[in-house]
This record gives sequence, C-alpha cells and structure tokens, in this order.
Amino acid sequence: MVKYREILRLHSQGVSQRGIASSCANSRNTIREVIKRAQTLNISWPFEEDMTDSDLQELLFPEKHEASNFRRKPDCEHIHKELAKPGVNLALLWDEYCLSCRASYEIPYSYRQFCRFYHDYARKTKATMRIKRKPGEQLEVDWAGQTMSLTDNLTGEDIPVYIFVSALSCSQYAYVEGFLSMDTENWITAHIHALQFFGGVPRIIVPDNLKTGVIKTSRSEPIINPTYQEMAEHYQTTIIPARVRHPKDKPSAEGAVGDISTWIIASLRNQKFFSLAELNEAIKEKLQEFNTKPFQKKKGNRLTAFTEEEKFALMPLPVSPYEMATWLKATVQYDYHITADNMSYSVPYDYIQRRVDVRVTRTIVEVFYKNFRIASHKKLTGKPGQSITIPDHMPKEHKQFLEFNKDYVLDWASSAGESTLATVKSILASYKVEKQALKSCLGLIKLSDRHSIERVEKACERALSYTPRPTLKSIQTILKTGQDKLSELKEAKDSKKEKQTNDYGFTRGAEYYGGKNNDK
Repeated sequence: MVKYREILRLHSQGVSQRGIASSCANSRNTIREVIKRAQTLNISWPFEEDMTDSDLQELLFPEKHEASNFRRKPDCEHIHKELAKPGVNLALLWDEYCLSCRASYEIPYSYRQFCRFYHDYARKTKATMRIKRKPGEQLEVDWAGQTMSLTDNLTGEDIPVYIFVSALSCSQYAYVEGFLSMDTENWITAHIHALQFFGGVPRIIVPDNLKTGVIKTSRSEPIINPTYQEMAEHYQTTIIPARVRHPKDKPSAEGAVGDISTWIIASLRNQKFFSLAELNEAIKEKLQEFNTKPFQKKKGNRLTAFTEEEKFALMPLPVSPYEMATWLKATVQYDYHITADNMSYSVPYDYIQRRVDVRVTRTIVEVFYKNFRIASHKKLTGKPGQSITIPDHMPKEHKQFLEFNKDYVLDWASSAGESTLATVKSILASYKVEKQALKSCLGLIKLSDRHSIERVEKACERALSYTPRPTLKSIQTILKTGQDKLSELKEAKDSKKEKQTNDYGFTRGAEYYGGKNNDK
C-alpha cells in the first residue's frame, strides 16, 4: 500500500516531490497524484493518531478502496489458534490463505498486510502474540539474584533463603518458592512443585548454566546433571540450557526475576519469618497478586493469559511425580557387594571389580552397569554397616554354605539312608547349640564326599549296632579302619562255606584231622 501518511507529512515539511519519492519508494507520478488529491479535498498534515493509510486511501481514492473490498480479509481468530500448534508460522498460514482465496475466486492480501491484520488483532484482543513464543513450548527457570531471610528463634541471626523463579515464555505466568540452599535436591524439588503448580509440562525447560543443572557447558553438546536429566525424562520434556552470558535466551525468567524482586522480595522486606513454611505462604499470597496484576500495554493479566492462551497446550503430568534420586559411582568388591550411604548391597558376583552406577532414592537402591540394571534393593535405614545379600548373587559354593541349616542336613541324610538319618538326628540332639551340631553334620557330609555315601551309610549302621548315640568321631574311626567292610567280608566267607557243604550231611574231612586231601 502507498504510504499516504508519510507522503503528506514530508510534503508539509517542504520536501520536494523527488525527495518524497526517494524516501517512500514510490514514483513521482504517484506522489504528484496524492498531493493533488489532498489539496483538492483540503486534507493536510497532521492527522489523528488512529488515521491509517487505509483510511486515507478511502478518502483520497475511494475507487481504489472499493476495489480492495473484493479482497478477503483473513480470519485472525483462526490464525491465532493455528499458531499455537508446533511448527506453524505466519508464512505457512499466509500460503494456505492464498490457496483458499484462489479456490473461491477471491483476491488475497499481501503477506505484509496479512501480518498487519493479525498483529492488530492480537494486540487489541489477545493477551499474547503467538509469533513470539508458542504456548506450552518453553519454561524458563533461574535462581533470583536477591535473597530473603529467616530469623533464628534462639539466636536471632538471619538465615538466607534462596528464591527459585520460573515463568512460562508465552503467558509470562510465574511460580516462585524459597529454599534454604541451592543444591541439586532443592533444584529438582522446585521443578516438581512448579510443574504441579502449572498443572502440565512444557516441551522445553531453559535453565541457566548452574552446576546443579549443567555439569559442563557447551554450545552444541552440554552435559546435563544425571539427576536433572532423569527428571526431564520422567516428565518427557527436554532441557536446553541458555548460552553462557546470553540472558536473552531466557528473557521471561530474567524479566520475572526483576519484577519479583520488587513485587515479592521487596514488598516482604519489613516482615520477619521464623520458618520456611511461613515464608513460602507469604510468597504464595504475593505471587497470586503478581500473576493477577493487569498488563500495562495489553488486556488481561498473567493468570488469564495462562488459562486462556497456554494451559491447553501443556503436556499432561505423569501419574506419579518424580522421586528424587542421587547417582553415585562404586566398585564391586570381592565379596560382591557395593557400599552406598554406609550400607552394603549385593550384586551378581560376575561383576566383581567392575565400576558401576548406583541410583539411590528415598526407598530404593538400584545398581547399573553400562546403563543396564543388574541389582535392585530396598534401601536400608537405621544403624550404619547393615547389608543385604540376595542368594542368587552368590557363587554356587557360597550359596550352599548359606543354605546349610537343619532342614538341609536332614534332607541330605534322608537321601543317604535310614542309618545315616538316625545318626544325624542323634548328633543334632546331642548338642545344646544347633550351630555346633551343624558343624559335626558338615563333617559327616565331607566324609561322604571323601569315601562315598554307601560307606557312610554302612559305617552309621555299624556304629548304631554299638550305641544308640553315635558321634562323628566314631564314624571317622569305622571308615578309617575299614570296619564298615567287615560285614561284606563275612558274607563272602559264609557264602564260600555254603558252597563247600555236600549232600551227605556233616562229614569230617582230611582237613579236620590235619591231613591233606589227596584227591586224584
């Protein structure tokens, strides 16, 4: 469109038509025609502030204005809704608008006029302009530079309180909370409370390059704190730290910090607080006032902008909030245990001397090797030095020793034989302390490994023929002297004698009389 306002303004200042044409990028014929029409209609500079080039065109060239009525005005409400979707911009919407106009044989407006229509609409009727930030896209977080303080009940000393500030980029809706330190636990807790306050999750979280959030800064591949990254994965969002010394990467948080320093921190400067809960309650009241304070240059406030323009675009919260976890490094010792918070937890013995990652939460301890979980335990509490050992983590030999008890010994004795079972029961009953009896039974089991279960059964049978309460020592003596084999030798001798008997009954032979049997 011709810049009618600028042409008439420059003409009123005595600028030549050639100079006006050069400044406004219009031909001298156009400049001459505009000035002539204005003089004819007695229209001169200055104009009212709300007088636009379109209004001047309607006054100076009504025939052109009537032609412009054949153009289809864009649907700004539709544009505003579509801009809330990811990846949609004004250029794409203008292209779709042009295709729609041509399909209905209507004349579209140029891209510049198309954007001007939307800018005027959004500035007058909406609290946010979608071309700056997408709703639900970005949350900016930071610690405020100024601190607040608590008063100690006993000493009266001031205890510093650090203020966490977060603001959604589109609606500027803010959340503020005080903490006694700026460590990782409080940093993560602040994020959890902020997301619960907003009732949803943005697609991107933009923190500063503080150590609790970013371990190593980098323009292309920053290293995020593992706990912070795990929290982001739990809420299915992404952490993109701001560039170093580039506060414009998070202008909403930076601006909110300045406003909050005045409207919350400074406004509470004359009050004394004796507990963190009391201070945060006062901050909550001031935050409500801050979010409902009307905008100066546009309609509405932060709360209405959030509820009407951004809340619908946030991703839903997960079923359960993120549980704070601490990551540690540990080496699996030769006893296949790792140490976390002065407690010992077992891992499979195959990982002895391996370097593993340990994730510790309020209730669970998990062990990872190369991002693969190899063990999980319920967290121990109470006196330091306790340990948990899962039998499946132990070598076979250690597991057998762990399972060695009264039931194990009786099951083994039952499989060996009746005499062995009777002997084991006798040994168990002969000791007042079960551990001492089990030690003797273990010796009996080792005898079966050295000789055989059959010989031990025979030895127990022979020992029971002497006494109803045999001991391990007596079984050892029988096996050592081979007395368990005497019964076998006697049976062999008896069978040999039976073969030597004849059909004539009892007959004394030559052997009886000391002679020799000279059978030929």
